[in-house]
Parts: sequence; C-alpha cells; structure tokens
Amino acid sequence: MTPASASAPHIPVLLKEVIAALAPQEGDIIIDATFGAGGYTRALLDAGATVHAFDRDPDAIASGSKWPEAQERPPRLVLHARRFSAMVAAMAEAGVTRIDGITMDIGVSSMQLDRAERGFAFSSDGPLDMRMSQDGESAADFLNAAEESTIADVLYQYGEERQSRRVARAIVAARPLATTGDLARVVRKALGYRADAQSKRAPKDPATRSFQAVRIHVNAELEELKEGLEAAEQLLGEGGRLAVVSFHSLEDRIVKRYLKDASGSTGGSRYLPEIEQAPAIYREISKAIKAGDAEVNDNPRARSAVLRHAIRTDAPAREAA
Repeated sequence: MTPASASAPHIPVLLKEVIAALAPQEGDIIIDATFGAGGYTRALLDAGATVHAFDRDPDAIASGSKWPEAQERPPRLVLHARRFSAMVAAMAEAGVTRIDGITMDIGVSSMQLDRAERGFAFSSDGPLDMRMSQDGESAADFLNAAEESTIADVLYQYGEERQSRRVARAIVAARPLATTGDLARVVRKALGYRADAQSKRAPKDPATRSFQAVRIHVNAELEELKEGLEAAEQLLGEGGRLAVVSFHSLEDRIVKRYLKDASGSTGGSRYLPEIEQAPAIYREISKAIKAGDAEVNDNPRARSAVLRHAIRTDAPAREAA
C-alpha cells in the first residue's frame, strides 16, 4: 500500500464485493470512475490491472499523482482530472479501445465531508461551498440568488424534503447565507427541530436532507450518474464488468432502472401487441448487495451503501441520450 492511500481517511465501502464483481486479472484495463482516496484503485493495481482513474476534485488527482504506479513508464495508474461522464472522450484520447471493468462509487467522499473548508457538512462550520471540482457555482451562490420556487424544487426532488416550500421560504428570508452553519440553523428553525443531546431517540437532523439536495444540485450528480452509465455501456467490451456503489435511494433507483432496461427485462404487456425485444446489453445482473454488520460497525458510512453489478454482452451499445 502506498503512503498516500495508507494515510487516507476514506475507507472504501464493500471493497471485497466490488473487487469480486470486477474480477481483475493481470493486464486488465479498468476504470475507477470515482478515484477519491484510491481504495478501489489500490486493490485493482495490486491485482495487476492498469487503472484509469477519474476525479473532478483536484485534491484527489494531486494525491494520486504521487503514487509509484503513476510514475511508471508506461504508467499503470493513469489519472484523469475530469468528470467520469467524459470517459468515452478520455479513453479515445488515450488510445484505449477496450475496457475490462468499470467501478463507480457515487456521491461525496469522506475526505470531502471531513474538511470543513469544503463546505459539504454541518458537523463543523465552514464556507457554504459543496463544489466537488472546486470551481463553478457554489452552494452559497445558488441559495443566495435562486428563486424561492427553484430552491423548493431542488429540496423536494433531491432531498425528498416534504416541507420544501417552508424551508425555501426561510432560506430566502435569511439571505445572504455564508456558512454551513447558517444553512443548518435556518433549516432546523423552519422545521422546528431541537436536538436533545440527552436522548438517544432524538430524530435525525433534518438539515441532512437539505444539504444532500443542494450538494446534488450544485454538482449535477444524478445527471452525471446517468451519463456515466451510458459511457460505461459504450466502453466495456464483451465480458467487461460494471460495479456501481450508491448511497441513497435516488442514486440506486437510477442504477436499478438502467440495468433492468439494459438487460432487456423491462417486460411487456399482454394487452399490447408483441414487439421485438432489444438485445440485452448486460447479463448476470446482481441484486442489491449491502454491507454486513461487521463492516458497518467498522465503517458507519457503509450502512447506506448498495452495490449492483453486471457483465457486458456483445450487443452493440445503444445511442446515448
């Protein structure tokens, strides 16, 4: 294990299950679409694979560039400082025509959550940022300028906040917001939340839903996931393996529906004329795989993780949406 990965605070969830799903072999070319601290990449490199790792966070790329495999000639770790939705273009530029496996660990990493200055969490006060790429519109930019109805829609769609209009109204009334603490306090007050430090039965902090929603919006995470799945379909060769780990129902629903559609198992209706079934893009699609009690005890982040994986057939890729 390299020093960079050994000291990383991020523990990759479902690591054994992801590596088993990818079944890396010596000489395989595998994409780690969400490099982060490199937990999956480390295991893939140890198995003899060459890894093309993507991350829009410049901090992650800077850390990975110090790994010895990135210094080899030719390198066994090739880093791409870009969104994983750009995989097709990136591989074409690299002259790679066939990929043996792709893994995605969707969402925010522990290293981002644990650094107050990145503004992803309210556990410690920091600037209201939330940008994975560290450029573009920040959470503060969005919340301080958007229409109340737009904010309400984001909170409802991406945070499943049932009282989104009330929270949006409170956010607009409290503007300008500058820190994660500002946003958390406004949401809690709007929803009448009072944490009881003495009670183990205190309800979950409702600010969690709003933070998730704003983060997903600022980083266009669900659109990125959809485009990444389409890119994987185009890149994987016959027998190539896809493994996707998601952390909440919105993400998992997208992955589940995509794989169901790509397997040709969407089904028809007995009341409608039969139509020719499109060839299956994936086979051996797994059911949802979740972390066991031991892993959850060691890594609480694994509690909400869901892995789904599948194997690419020889059917031609469908046209990207």
